[in-house]
Amino acid sequence: MALDSPAERRDEVVQVAMGNGNGVAPLQPLRPAGRPAAATAPYLDRRLRLNPNAEHKPQDYSDVRGEYAPAVYSALERHLPPSLLDADRDVKLHFMRDILARYWPQGERNKVQRHKEYRQRILHLYKPLHEELYNMHPSTFFLPTFLEAVRSNSEESFRSFMTEPIPGVYSFAMLQPTFCEMLLEEVENFEKWVHAMKFKIMRPNTMNKYGAVLDDFGLEAMLNQFMEQFVAPISRGFFYPEVGGGTLDSHHAFVVEYGKDRDVELGFHVDDSEVTLNVCLGKQFSGGELYFRGIRCENHVNSETQHEMTRCTCGAVFWIIWCCSAYEMYDYTHIPGQAVLHRGRHRHGARAISSGLRINLLLWCRSSVFREMKKYQKDFPTWCGECQREKRGRQSQCVKATKMAFLRGAGGATI
Repeated sequence: MALDSPAERRDEVVQVAMGNGNGVAPLQPLRPAGRPAAATAPYLDRRLRLNPNAEHKPQDYSDVRGEYAPAVYSALERHLPPSLLDADRDVKLHFMRDILARYWPQGERNKVQRHKEYRQRILHLYKPLHEELYNMHPSTFFLPTFLEAVRSNSEESFRSFMTEPIPGVYSFAMLQPTFCEMLLEEVENFEKWVHAMKFKIMRPNTMNKYGAVLDDFGLEAMLNQFMEQFVAPISRGFFYPEVGGGTLDSHHAFVVEYGKDRDVELGFHVDDSEVTLNVCLGKQFSGGELYFRGIRCENHVNSETQHEMTRCTCGAVFWIIWCCSAYEMYDYTHIPGQAVLHRGRHRHGARAISSGLRINLLLWCRSSVFREMKKYQKDFPTWCGECQREKRGRQSQCVKATKMAFLRGAGGATI
């Protein structure tokens, strides 16, 4: 299973403080040494809201320094209990820091701090090759057909230029060739700079030995807009609402490189994301297809791939057809500029590349609210293929038992 780099964990601390299946999360804040008990005591028995208070305007935390970004406090403030929303900022800040400290071990915090220092050093020294990449320019980055669909923001507009070869996997033309070229050149420039500076480059995840994390050299703000303005509208109401597509609030963005002298293939895995956008940037290559094998929750991630049984008719004759590849088994061929969008829990891998060099942009989109909610669910019948199969099995057994009980009762009746 592919995992994210340690630095990305700082965006995930909110997800463990967002509530439970009943809509609340019990809190027992710690009181750091030297802090007056009165600062937190009135709120010891309070619980966080599962759903954020959309009408509440968080206070400004831009002047707060520490291991958490100001945006973390602003996001968490919307989940504070009603009795705390009107409290002084310092009281709320202490309360939120207590929450975050409880859920984030010191060792993890130290790792994130080291990565933060690494990133700050790069941002201070690295000179971008293409400055225009670091701010969002939709007309330069995206194809007109894609932009028009986003502006229309309707399921019909999105489906008009998308293909859905298997349920939950969507393919569509997305990026301008000039954007792909610039991003490829920027990544190559950064890798050359890292080598010249004798820095240790942080790789995207535990599975890829080549590639780079784009946020590390300054593209974080632009890619956050990329997710919020151009991925979230697709996933929010039309395609992935059941897996947190409507509450995406953080990302992990990187490029991967496949070739004879790079990563050759990628093993079977799931992504550490709710929704994954995968866009081929180039260059010339053959092979390296993505293969998909069904959507699974954590409990069923290693279960067998399902084969769909369908029934068709030909005149008066019925045929039973076992579709061994049409349901969960699908191979996707990359095309430069073409995107594939899928759930992070959709199992997939990359076949061996046979020639050339393939470089892809990956945007792992995450929802802290969904991650907290799914901790308290026992099954996921709306999206996990194996949960669906087990649910159908339980329903079938229930129907059979009901039928048998009815037959036994009818057999003993007198007319």
